[in-house]
Amino acid sequence: MKSQTVAARANMKVVLQPDNQTLGEVVVTGLTTQDKRLFSGAATKIDASKAKLDGVADISRSLEGRAAGVSVQNVSGTFGTAPKIRVRGATSIFGSSKPLWVVDGVIMEDIADVDASSLSSGDAKTLISSAIAGLNADDIESFQILKDGSATSIYGARAMAGVIVVTTKKGKAGQSHISYTGEYTMRLKPSYSNFNIMNSQDQMGVYRELQKKGYLNYAETANAMNSGVYGRMYQLLSEYDDTKGQFGLENTEKAKNAYLRAAEFRNTNWFGELFSNAIMHNHSVSVSGGTDKGQYYASLSAMFDPGWYKASKVQRYTANINTTYNLSKHVDVNLIGNASYRKQKAPGSLSRSVDPVTGTVSREFDINPYSYALNTSRTLDPNEYYTRNYAKFNIFNELENNYMDLNVHDIRVQASVDYKPIDKVKLTALAAIKSASSAMEHNVREESNQALAYRAMGTTTIRDNNPYLYTDPDNPFALPVSILENGGIYDRTDNSFFGWDTRLSASYNDVFNDSHIVNLYAGMETNCVDRKQTWFRGWGMQYEDGEIPFFNYMAFKKWQEQNTDYYTMSNTHIRSVAYFGTGTYSYKGRYQVTGTFRYEGTNYLGKATSARWLPTYNVSGAWNAHEETWFCNVFKNILTHATLRLSYSLTGDRPPVTNSLPVFTATVPWRPFTTVQEKGYTEEIGLTPATRR
Repeated sequence: MKSQTVAARANMKVVLQPDNQTLGEVVVTGLTTQDKRLFSGAATKIDASKAKLDGVADISRSLEGRAAGVSVQNVSGTFGTAPKIRVRGATSIFGSSKPLWVVDGVIMEDIADVDASSLSSGDAKTLISSAIAGLNADDIESFQILKDGSATSIYGARAMAGVIVVTTKKGKAGQSHISYTGEYTMRLKPSYSNFNIMNSQDQMGVYRELQKKGYLNYAETANAMNSGVYGRMYQLLSEYDDTKGQFGLENTEKAKNAYLRAAEFRNTNWFGELFSNAIMHNHSVSVSGGTDKGQYYASLSAMFDPGWYKASKVQRYTANINTTYNLSKHVDVNLIGNASYRKQKAPGSLSRSVDPVTGTVSREFDINPYSYALNTSRTLDPNEYYTRNYAKFNIFNELENNYMDLNVHDIRVQASVDYKPIDKVKLTALAAIKSASSAMEHNVREESNQALAYRAMGTTTIRDNNPYLYTDPDNPFALPVSILENGGIYDRTDNSFFGWDTRLSASYNDVFNDSHIVNLYAGMETNCVDRKQTWFRGWGMQYEDGEIPFFNYMAFKKWQEQNTDYYTMSNTHIRSVAYFGTGTYSYKGRYQVTGTFRYEGTNYLGKATSARWLPTYNVSGAWNAHEETWFCNVFKNILTHATLRLSYSLTGDRPPVTNSLPVFTATVPWRPFTTVQEKGYTEEIGLTPATRR
């Protein structure tokens, strides 16, 4: 409303007049702040305080069910794993369908480039797939989800799958505030009552039927790769205990029936054994305040999660500061800093494999507690060792001896300067530096099933069928031998990320004759992203003997014959520059036309000038029917707002290649013998980041 100066008098009445130059509800796109009446795109604003889910530290999960057209699929409950988010469905068959995250005007990058299809794979790399896992939910002011081409076109090709704009809290002039938030969350254990799964009696009924039909005979079951109750019973029949002077189980029908009867009534509750009601607690302290010359907001937070299931634990610490300095009526400076550290423990996991013929997805040495509780027979004794991969296996022993340690550091610093030479013009310069690193150590100790499988050869049958043993192809008379005679396996993966962003922009906003509204915005930006990943395998690490390696040269011989690496290193360098502009014209806030153009280039497509630059544009219009004088008379209390939008956009996506020209890479061709080795080159048209070395 327009400001007025009136003289005080008795029974005075003041009628406020609307001011078209004053912003009402606004839409924050990360680059611009625009009156919602003049915005012709599809966007939804979500207040962070209303969207926050108590007990959920990852802010991306709080968007579920908050906006129309936005789908959030939590593919894993493990902290650090990004959910699958779709804004108006999948937007590309081959490209990425992940939305772009923008925090305080700066695009957030993942430490490791994990595509959307891999988020549900369960691989270890998904633990670092969330670009915003280091943000504290109490520091968020609001979310703005940009959905269509009109709203996202200012970001170009990377925003084809939508944009999620995060605005963090700022200080306000006036009284200072100190705030503390403490959350204590207890999670319930899963229950078998929610699943249609057989109990131990049902399972033993099936086993007995199989035994009667000859499927669970002694010869095959006792030496099987994987076995449970029957396999363990047969093994006890042949295991002699010197201290007791007898076999583990008498070879009589009475003893065997008693053993099987105990299993029949065992009905092990694996959810109760593997999960706990441990309390997760999160603490956040913030201070804010300021004067007309400067405002500040600073916060510290700590989150401790002792783990919902065995071998899981998370600690996260964050720090955030946001300051604004009003140096004069023409110059404002905004400084933002954010840092986080995460220490996490998780059960050991290997990458999944897909059979190219049948399409079957499998994972070797899978010990995920939830998957184990859901798929393991309830006839098994939680204190007993059974057989998996020809070696003894107990889930509790495995979780204790096969685990991953993860350490993640993340820091972001940005500064922006706003200069207003006149009221209608604003010039902005922004610079941001982002850095992150992660170290993931996968420890497979000596007594883990994964290590024992590499030296399991108790019988001739096991020795000849164990796929983890090695047979020398150079010796026609060679027998399978172990290449991990002592120790375990130490795998380490390091990811580092460094990037910077700069942006120069100018905006012009004016109103002519209280009817014609004109908004213009233009600028240019540059982006730099450097990623490095290294992986190393320490074979034969003796954890219980001073952490000294005990390696076997035949392990290297086997890897060489299989063309398998024991260390890798990859570097990815992305450089991009873009020029953009948008203009909006509106007549009395009722009718508006908007045009957006962006011209961006990247080194992703090499030196091919015809493909290096990508122009995208959008033309849109909107009619705010509720601004018409007749709207209230016709609809009265039935409708309060009605807007008709129409837009046409040319969008694109960065292809999953790093070069449009032929790429020659060095390689070592596979040869069946180590005595025949040579160096070669491979030619590829377009090299994906995952295979770039």
